[in-house]
Amino acid sequence: MSNDLKEHISAALKKGVRLDGRKLDEFRPITIETGTVATAEGSAHLRCGETEIIAGIKLAVGTPYPDRPDSGTLMVNAELRPISNPEFEIGPPSIESIEVSRVIDRTIRESGTIDEKKLCITPGEQVWMVNVDVVPLNTDGNLIDLGCLASVAALKNTKLPRLEDGVVNYKELTQEGLPLSEEPIAVTVVKIGENFLVDPTQGEFDVADARLTVGSLADGTLCALQKGGDASLTPEDIDRMVDIALATAKKLRKLLE
Repeated sequence: MSNDLKEHISAALKKGVRLDGRKLDEFRPITIETGTVATAEGSAHLRCGETEIIAGIKLAVGTPYPDRPDSGTLMVNAELRPISNPEFEIGPPSIESIEVSRVIDRTIRESGTIDEKKLCITPGEQVWMVNVDVVPLNTDGNLIDLGCLASVAALKNTKLPRLEDGVVNYKELTQEGLPLSEEPIAVTVVKIGENFLVDPTQGEFDVADARLTVGSLADGTLCALQKGGDASLTPEDIDRMVDIALATAKKLRKLLE
C-alpha cells in the first residue's frame, strides 16, 4: 500500500471518518446462509462487504489420540487462494493462512464449543473427527472474525451422517447435530494512530499499527486473544480494545440466532 493512501486513511480517521463512511465501531452489513454446500455435513456462506467466505464441515471416523482415548478431535484449516486475492499465492500455507487457521481453531477449541467427549463412539477405538474448512471466495479484510463467524454457523448447521457397523454413510444424514454448548465470537480491533476500529477492510488492515483479536462467549468470558502488528499496546489500549470487542460481539451474536 502506498504511503499516500496510508496518510489519507489516517487523516480521515483523525476526523472520525472511514473511507467507506462507517463509524469506527461499525461492521459492514453481514448476511449468512447455511446448508449451502451439498457435499458437506454442515456449511455456511457469509458475505460482509466485499469479503465472502464459505465454511464447510466434514466429519470422519478415526482413531483417538492416545492421551485422549475418549475424546473426538477438531481441526480448522483456512485456504487463502489467489482466486480471492491476487496477493495470496499458490503453494505451502502462508503465515497469514496459518494465523487465520490457528486463531479460529483456538477460539472454538478453548471456548469448549464442542463437547469432544460426546464425539466418542468406542473409547480408544473410534471417535468423530470434526474438520472445518474456511475458504474465502473474495477478500477485503477481516478474515479471522468473519471466518470464525462462518465456522460457528456451519457447526450449528451440521448433522451427523448415518453410522452403520463402524462405516459412515455420507449419503444419509441423521437429525442429530454436533454436541455444541457455546457460540464463540472473534472480534479484531485494529489501532491506527490513536484510533480503534472494528471490521477493517484490507486497506485498513494493511496500515494498522497493531491489532488485537478477542474471542469471547455470550457471558463475556474471554476464550482467546491474539496480538498482531508491529506497534506495542499499553495496558490501557488492551482494556479499551477488549471493551470494544465485547460490545461488538453482542451485536454479531444475534446473527447466529
